[in-house]
Amino acid sequence: MTAASGNVLRLAGIRKSYNIGKPVEAEILHGIDLTVGNGEFTALIGPSGSGKSTLLNIIGLLEAPTAGTVEIAGQPVSYSDDDNLTRLRAASLGFVFQFHHLLPAFSALENILMPQLVNGQGSTAETRAHAQALLASVGLAGAENKKPSELSGGMQQRVAIARALSMKPALVLADEPTGNLDTKTAADIFVMLRKFNQDFGTAFLIVTHDAHLATTCDRQVTLADGQIVADKRRS
Repeated sequence: MTAASGNVLRLAGIRKSYNIGKPVEAEILHGIDLTVGNGEFTALIGPSGSGKSTLLNIIGLLEAPTAGTVEIAGQPVSYSDDDNLTRLRAASLGFVFQFHHLLPAFSALENILMPQLVNGQGSTAETRAHAQALLASVGLAGAENKKPSELSGGMQQRVAIARALSMKPALVLADEPTGNLDTKTAADIFVMLRKFNQDFGTAFLIVTHDAHLATTCDRQVTLADGQIVADKRRS
């Protein structure tokens, strides 16, 4: 799903507050404005507690902002329509987390197919062929029938990346995707994400604490105290 405007993500005036005991509210995000263009490879950085995870949850349609508007792939988001949220999330977004969240009872191939199954597409010859091609593209050809417990941490994260791409999303949200890996494996995973970005034009928004890996992104957006304090593009 591609945004005609050229932006895969647009946030305007995003605020998020939580009740911490009546009548007290704590505002975590303070008027975030952000656009991410089609195919951009962007790092979202900032100290712990700066609001990165809250912002990623809002972009991922997992929780609603208190105020402001969100557009995903040119589609305005209505957080009051759960069915529309589910369809938009399935059609336009992929997710990679620090902990891969693979289903242990299912094979690598079945885990990659899970988004199609959840979206009601089922397992067809076409979807299985696509899943096998993704598995090969992350360097795991021949591992179709292996369970997560039979794979290393780096291999499991590769399966998670393939799963995130299985619905051909316009935007992949990655929350500390290398945070649980050793330095070399982390670098390899970042190279793989970049390759998918370049080969397929998939946009990535990557939350990372790894300053070195962040510098390899096209753009670094810095969040501090719930506000964007820097937005730097690599020259």
